[in-house]
Amino acid sequence: MDVTPTELSGVLLIQPTVRVDSRGSFTEIYRKVDYSDLIGIDVQFLQDNFSSSSKGVLRGLHYQKKNPQGKLVTCLS
Repeated sequence: MDVTPTELSGVLLIQPTVRVDSRGSFTEIYRKVDYSDLIGIDVQFLQDNFSSSSKGVLRGLHYQKKNPQGKLVTCLS
């Protein structure tokens, strides 16, 4: 996993390792030990969602004033 700081305070670019063989590829998107030991993020991470959208659909993040949630964003391309 490569971790790169960005110009935005507190925002890191996290690029997981992709393992490729003749069967295809495998990537661990989230693993608690990596995030706590390597990056210093020690949180109770309860949910990891992946969604796919049709052509022309752009999804966004929703701001939550009550009951805020942290967001883990993955860009596939």
